[in-house]
Amino acid sequence: MLVNFFFMLREAGLPTSITEYLTLLESLDRRLVGASADDFYYLSRACLIKDEAHFDRFDKVFAAHFKGLEAHFDEISGEVPEDWLRRQAELLLNEEEKRQIESLGGWDKLMETLAQRLEEQKERHEGGKKWIGTAGTSPFGAYGFNPEGVRIGQGESRHRRGLKVWDRREYRNLDDSVELGTRNIKVALRRLRRFARQGAAEELDLDDTIRSTAKNGGLLDIKMVPERHNAVKVLLFLDVGGSMDDHVKVCEELFSATRSEFKHLEYFYFHNFLYESLWKDNRRRHSERFPTLDVMHKYAADYKVIFVGDATMSPYEIVYPGGSVEHWNEESGRAWIQRVLRVYPKAVWLNPEPRGRWEYTASIKLTMEIMENRMFPLTLQGLDQAMRALT
Repeated sequence: MLVNFFFMLREAGLPTSITEYLTLLESLDRRLVGASADDFYYLSRACLIKDEAHFDRFDKVFAAHFKGLEAHFDEISGEVPEDWLRRQAELLLNEEEKRQIESLGGWDKLMETLAQRLEEQKERHEGGKKWIGTAGTSPFGAYGFNPEGVRIGQGESRHRRGLKVWDRREYRNLDDSVELGTRNIKVALRRLRRFARQGAAEELDLDDTIRSTAKNGGLLDIKMVPERHNAVKVLLFLDVGGSMDDHVKVCEELFSATRSEFKHLEYFYFHNFLYESLWKDNRRRHSERFPTLDVMHKYAADYKVIFVGDATMSPYEIVYPGGSVEHWNEESGRAWIQRVLRVYPKAVWLNPEPRGRWEYTASIKLTMEIMENRMFPLTLQGLDQAMRALT
């Protein structure tokens, strides 16, 4: 069974070696974990996967192999016409009516019946309790209700009762081209880590203690060192409002990951482009602002600067005094960005807009020019490239 699992991992493009596979077998032979599936999952992941960026693909292969859901379902084949699933009505039931609807009786029965329906059904059905359709109590279809069913052609969950979701899904490589969430963003940000030892000696140096004790004839000689911490300093400037509302989720994930990864992090908000003032609380942005010059004077030149924004606006907002959509700016946004770059030579711009749109948006091209092409897409690959540019 584990041999097939190993080959599935390799087929999924994971760099799992035979040595790592043998390590897993040895760990099982030594009974390092109990008999639970969770214990085996964490053991196998620890033995076979060395890069956190590959965890998501490992999870998919693990689920497909050991849970058997995908393989079992793939045995059922057939095309469900789009017209059968078009929403023309939606079933709404109260709790008492829902309790009166019975399930088919488990996974095997559900899959067997679905295969029969795919073979027998020839036309659209709506509001029924048997066929693949919409707005009914059948176990198969969309916009209805059943205690246990297969959701087909419905964009999102309504009752969270589906045992299976059968839709056409288009995937791209998860590791380097798609926004994947906080955990994977942290993996990319860690490239910027640099550790230092400063301050009072408060942390036990185990290796030096052992070495010194051995040299001392076995008499304990404790050695302490200053605490090791992340010495990288980051200034994060975040665009908010307007077109950035479409990118709130990924920006929140980036912000969360950044705050947990860097001990020395300062952040400020701006709208569309950097001007003479910034703010830290969007609820008080009209009454509580920080002059950009003060920020530049307060934080030393050894800070790394990360701008986050879609750079999508009127070009006038970048190149003209008074171009800001919210206030009259005495100096152009370009002048302010260039001033920041002179103080902080290590700076990048992360753009949540797909790279394919950049060359067709005048303001993005202008921003790239000002940033000396240090603009990167807000994807894992883009983050990785940005962190390399900052080191």
